[in-house]
Amino acid sequence: MAYKRIILKLSGEALLGDKGYGVDVSVMNNIADQVATLRKNGIEIGIVIGGGNIFRGSEGEELNIDRATADYMGMLATEINALALQSSLIERGIDVRVMSSLSLVEIAEPYILAKALSHFKKDRIIIFAGGTGLPFFTTDTTAALRAIELKADAIFKATRVDAIYSDDPLKNRNAKRYYKITYTEFLSKNLKAMDATAVSLCRDYNMPIILFNIKGKDNILKAILEGVIGTIIKED
Repeated sequence: MAYKRIILKLSGEALLGDKGYGVDVSVMNNIADQVATLRKNGIEIGIVIGGGNIFRGSEGEELNIDRATADYMGMLATEINALALQSSLIERGIDVRVMSSLSLVEIAEPYILAKALSHFKKDRIIIFAGGTGLPFFTTDTTAALRAIELKADAIFKATRVDAIYSDDPLKNRNAKRYYKITYTEFLSKNLKAMDATAVSLCRDYNMPIILFNIKGKDNILKAILEGVIGTIIKED
């Protein structure tokens, strides 16, 4: 399938590479190279980036931080990742904007739908930071919202796993790998590869989700241009 406009969801953990914390420069540069190739192929790209390589809202309980405050801390982590990716793309001569759901006018534009559509018309890549701007929602949900608002053709979620399984394949050798699964089946089986709220939203608007492993040579290109890896969530 040829895609005109996509949302690429990058989990914060996908930026770790072999590091235990922060951003692996080689991984960031590899992502930027692949995004540059996608842009040369005429694909409009919005990138929703997570912050789990720096801080996750769910970690707040261990630090005696209330969940809402911890989620805002996680949103700030996404801003750091967005600026790092923006710098890598600018080095490659790509016109890119960071749009934030949080008010951080010194480093990012506020997210405005009409402005985002204008950026696409001007051949710019957009990095969406700050999650939804509200606590208790994941960046998976942000990806679903942006994809639906911007009328993207699909969401591509790049993670550290190669597909959706019925169980943790590292713990259960008999875990079933899904190459395709419907939204309803994903939700009814209570699978954890993507946030249930995001999958439910995508079901309502028939937005395909492709989950794939970011590790491996040119896996982003293989998933988007060739469609040969990962799992797709959509109706039959």
